[in-house]
Amino acid sequence: MMRVLLQCMLLITFALVAHAEENAPSVPSHKSAASEYKMGPGDEIRIIVLAEKDLTLDFILSDAGTISYPFLGEIRVRGLTVSELEKIISKRLSEGFIVDPVVNVQIAKYRQFFINGEVREPGGYPYQPGLTVHMAVALAGGFTERAARRSIVVIHEDDPSHEPQDIDLNDRVQPGDIVLVEESFF
Repeated sequence: MMRVLLQCMLLITFALVAHAEENAPSVPSHKSAASEYKMGPGDEIRIIVLAEKDLTLDFILSDAGTISYPFLGEIRVRGLTVSELEKIISKRLSEGFIVDPVVNVQIAKYRQFFINGEVREPGGYPYQPGLTVHMAVALAGGFTERAARRSIVVIHEDDPSHEPQDIDLNDRVQPGDIVLVEESFF
């Protein structure tokens, strides 16, 4: 009798769990900006291999977007995300160097973006995740008196055509972008 009662309770529990899983609200998956960030020349990264102090190193990506890592040689990093690089290094280290390596890659410093034209202090500034055109203008000291606040263009580093595109103050700026605030004629 007790056994039958226990089996019934288990069946009810499994049915309730299955029902809860079916009716649970779906939560959209959001990747952080840093997890989608594609590394490029000028980025400073830190590679940490747990329990391997000699393999924890800092790098500045070369113009070719590569690093020279101990035991592994030249690794092309340009265009990779942090998690992709972690997987590559972990896989290659496990092929004869370390058993089950735990690799962590961090971006220590992002490469610069550039802002020119009618801003008080044009030049290159360190990128920050979530950077908007409005924030970029603020970093550059604000608009000049002649700035055409509604006439701003960007040339994206990763755009092979390098064609200027109109952007708004709330649009995102990416590392390597060139933002140009044009002059107003009125």
